[in-house]
Amino acid sequence: MSVMSVELFIAIRYLRARRKTFFSLFTVFIAVGGITLGVGSLVITLAVMSGFQNDIRNKILGIQPHILITRSGGESFEDYVSVEDKVKANKNVTSVLPFIYQQGIVRGINSSSASGIIIKAVDYSKEDKILNLSKQIVVSDAKFSGENIGKRSIILGCELARNISVDAGGEVVLMFPASLGSIPIMYKFNVSAIIESGMYDFDSSLGFIDLKEAQSLFSMPDSITGLDIHTNNFDKASAIAFELQKNLPYPYKVKTWFDMNKNLFSALKLEKIMMFLILGLIITVAAFNIISNLLLLSAQKLKEIGIMSAMGFSNYSISKIFFYEGLIIGSLGTAFGVIFGVSASFALKYFDIFKLPKGVYYVDKLPVSIVPLDILTVALSAFVISVLAGLYPAWRVAKLDPLEAIRCG
Repeated sequence: MSVMSVELFIAIRYLRARRKTFFSLFTVFIAVGGITLGVGSLVITLAVMSGFQNDIRNKILGIQPHILITRSGGESFEDYVSVEDKVKANKNVTSVLPFIYQQGIVRGINSSSASGIIIKAVDYSKEDKILNLSKQIVVSDAKFSGENIGKRSIILGCELARNISVDAGGEVVLMFPASLGSIPIMYKFNVSAIIESGMYDFDSSLGFIDLKEAQSLFSMPDSITGLDIHTNNFDKASAIAFELQKNLPYPYKVKTWFDMNKNLFSALKLEKIMMFLILGLIITVAAFNIISNLLLLSAQKLKEIGIMSAMGFSNYSISKIFFYEGLIIGSLGTAFGVIFGVSASFALKYFDIFKLPKGVYYVDKLPVSIVPLDILTVALSAFVISVLAGLYPAWRVAKLDPLEAIRCG
């Protein structure tokens, strides 16, 4: 039997022997339970936060392109066909869709309520193939074909429609600014459909009209205000945007979906890091329980430590016994915590345990995303903290004088 196996054997025997003493057993349960609680809580929290982050990202990409190309100052451009050709030359680009943005005011024909609106004029059939806009439609007019928006027709976000008290089939008035001091230009539109993207900012301000209709209304027969770019991998949008920007001279600007929502995702990332640090304190507190537990054990086993020294065990070998005991406690707590956290996360994901008010969160249950890298990070962090917690008691045991240990024990 090797020296290493003897040290591990003694460490396991010490833990098993402590079942005879209630107080000693209770302290072991506290140490293991503390790490289990910390690891489990951290795994669940990160899974829920990752779920919210992924849900928000999917909702944003359900209404926004991966990459957006515009001109500096929001100016329109007529040479968009040549720009399209340059963009399509990139092998990672899957589609290029021209659009027109225009800001205005909208109100219901029979309502005094008005609201600001961002009009996005698109080729609906092409836009629908990429963004699946038809799946976001909650109610539509009987005349809406699903192939195109229609002449003098508009699709409104659900919150915007609610604010101005209109529904599908109703009529609205769109008002756009004219030259300084002139009366605003007004057009009457029929509401073809109401969409719900799940993002309040979009649903409360966005409206879709037909691209050719917009070019006629705004006197832009051969012009657009931007290009929607969709790629084969939204995670690589930044790298693809960098390549596109190199091929497009000023005044063209290339922005990714992350750039357009940078503040939101930066806040979510910071919140996730802070929750990791805060809940990590639970594991750190549990590590102090391991330290106190091993110091108590070393005080109880002074005589045995002295006898082992007299039998030829080196101080280093004896210290490893206590180090292994701390390692076992930490490993058990980490393993139980991961099992508990992953099991609870799966339960939250597939069972309606917690109901959320959909009017507030736009989801009726917790969005949970179990990320293996997060679980591995938590497990490794807890394991490292447990290892560090076992070093100090092991160092204290290594400094004990064998004769003094036998006399005091």
